[in-house]
Amino acid sequence: MSKLTFNSNSRPTVGIELELGLVDGQTMELSSSIEAVLAELPDDAGASFKPELMQSVVEINTGVCTTIDEAKQDLLAKLAIMEGITDRLGLRLWWGATHPFSHWGDQKVTPDERYQSLVDLLQEMARRLVTFGLHVHVGVDSGDKAVMICDRIMQHLPTLLALTCSSPFWENRSTGLQSHRSKVMEGLPTAGLPTLMRNWSEYVWLVNHMVDTGFINTIREIWWDVRPHHNFGTVEVRVCDMPGNLEDTLAVAALIQCLVQALSDEIDEGAYQHDCHPMMVRQNKWRAARFGTKAQLVNSDNYKVQPLTEVLRTLTNWLRPTAESLECLPYLDRAKQIASRSSWADRQLEIFDETGDRTEIVRRLTAASRVT
Repeated sequence: MSKLTFNSNSRPTVGIELELGLVDGQTMELSSSIEAVLAELPDDAGASFKPELMQSVVEINTGVCTTIDEAKQDLLAKLAIMEGITDRLGLRLWWGATHPFSHWGDQKVTPDERYQSLVDLLQEMARRLVTFGLHVHVGVDSGDKAVMICDRIMQHLPTLLALTCSSPFWENRSTGLQSHRSKVMEGLPTAGLPTLMRNWSEYVWLVNHMVDTGFINTIREIWWDVRPHHNFGTVEVRVCDMPGNLEDTLAVAALIQCLVQALSDEIDEGAYQHDCHPMMVRQNKWRAARFGTKAQLVNSDNYKVQPLTEVLRTLTNWLRPTAESLECLPYLDRAKQIASRSSWADRQLEIFDETGDRTEIVRRLTAASRVT
């Protein structure tokens, strides 16, 4: 079996990955234009802009940042570059977790050996992955701690999903869900909520077992809602839909950074691990995907049902000292505000109710999400 070494971080660094859709500036349909986009990049910018499985997606990554303010400046500069390129190519950037009307069957797979092997393995389940998510990495100091945090943060994952829901449509129809993306992802054999793991050794054994038995090709094919990332030395939270603009994205990233650091501090200080029943998390994740910011979530301590606003008030009060130490308190306050307003999924539905035109959803929201 292979040995996986966790590259530890001494600080709670933060890294943000955005998956944004490429859409035609006239028709508002998804456009398989990633090769043309990447060809326009400056020579020194390539590592921060990556293709994804489908050619209608661009991934934009920050460097390793110390604060959310630093991540904001990083993303503003990179989004300005990307908006300049898409403007020249007659494209727009879509900030949403599914597209309101483009069909997955019309999208082209990126010509890459890894992606082709993935499609060969997963067939239609891979070709349906025309979705866009937000991934946030936070540095931790050991593999054992990363695994422990993945366990302890699970009860908060439905809250993060509820805050970011932005995928009410699938293939030109309303699904009745606020996050259809989360259900598409759950169709994969190694996605959704992770299995319970007790330490780094058990995680390494599980990864090696799946590779050795041919269940996955590489460790990169584990797409759990939260996972350890050994190369970066982080806990990577992947449950979120792609929020509709940069400001909300940074607020959610701040909430995640604070959560990981607060849980890390609890582990260092010594804390009893209160078990949260896996079915409770699964139930809350469904509530979040169905209702978004209107979700009523079950409290894992007292088993009472609470509105998302109350969940966020309690959570942000607990995290406030952590946010002060991480210099991200204004972003944490914004995360609390997100819970009290319409979700990004609701905004898409409201535009459609007003206009009866799904292209107008894309036209308005791609214009509103610009940073330049």
